[in-house]
Amino acid sequence: MILPPATLGMLGGGQLGRFFVAAAHEMGYRVWVLDPDPHSPAALLADRHLRAAYDDHAALDELAQACAAVSTEFENVPAGTLDYLAKFVVVHPSAAAVSVCQNRIAEKDFLRDNGLPHARCVTVFDEQQLRQAGDELFPGILKVARFGYDGKGQAVVADRQQAITAFQHFKGESCVLEERLRLECEVSVVLARDQGGVVCSFPTAENSHRRGILDVSLVPARATAALHARAAGLAATIAEHLAYVGTLAVEFFVVDGELLINEMAPRPHNSGHYTLDACITNQFEQQVRALCGLPLGDPRAHSAAAMVNLLGDLWYGSGVAGQHYREPDWSPLYAWPGLKLHLYGKHHARPGRKMGHFTVLAGDVESARDIALAARAAIGISDAP
Repeated sequence: MILPPATLGMLGGGQLGRFFVAAAHEMGYRVWVLDPDPHSPAALLADRHLRAAYDDHAALDELAQACAAVSTEFENVPAGTLDYLAKFVVVHPSAAAVSVCQNRIAEKDFLRDNGLPHARCVTVFDEQQLRQAGDELFPGILKVARFGYDGKGQAVVADRQQAITAFQHFKGESCVLEERLRLECEVSVVLARDQGGVVCSFPTAENSHRRGILDVSLVPARATAALHARAAGLAATIAEHLAYVGTLAVEFFVVDGELLINEMAPRPHNSGHYTLDACITNQFEQQVRALCGLPLGDPRAHSAAAMVNLLGDLWYGSGVAGQHYREPDWSPLYAWPGLKLHLYGKHHARPGRKMGHFTVLAGDVESARDIALAARAAIGISDAP
């Protein structure tokens, strides 16, 4: 076990890193954050901020010398960085696990090789592969293999020619073409797995999106007990096959009552933010526990919850970037005693940028949803979730 007051390292300084720092501090640890952003939200709370690139070996050496263990808050840290640090210090999750999750082609290959359910798809390295793709993949979604998130790097394509045009727009980046499914809903499972293979899963969340970005999560998901159990089981199987240690999120499509795996995230997840307020142990404390070899905490929820993302669009009265920039009026949210507001301390709001979230706690999920939608409208989020 790595016990407090040891120093832990965090690669990445966004809101996920910020919550990790807060959880680690509450448990008695010190935290260093490595992030090139001078305005890193996590660095505002950290004991030290190493402002450097993720492949800066001098900074990595300094981090390794100071820290007893290192984790990451996002999957786009180079796997080589994790491999390098692992020569000197405990690193979880491993470079091998992260490398699968950070590339859609590797991810689809992993799902196929392990017999895990997912949408029909084909890898695309050139236009000829799109010309030869099966008709069953259209209409489809073309997704870049690397660095796509929150709807970025994706294009809905009705036919083969649109797919070729989109591939050209992506400048020939390696892609995955997936069939477009008729979804009943989308759900996700966040779990923690320790170094001995023990898995603790949080309740399944039901998610809705706007413009490709998570908008509202409802917990527990409005689904059958069998679907909840199946989702948790598939997520645990993924963690086992990855030999994963840490907090992991798995997103699913629900199609005709069946689960298809959409993607994995080797870190805490936006759809797990409800755990900060609704669960006995939250996803960030679990990340600290798994990293440090501590027994995992109890993941049970003590309340139903609805989580609403707050995007940078709220900071623009006209809805146009650069015009009428102002801090939103948060006062309407305090009318609901079961509502918890979290703002991330980001330096500047941009449309589409995640600036915070709020969570509503209630006795049942429908009540939590109704209050969350009313609160959402009260601060000016008027379009339907």
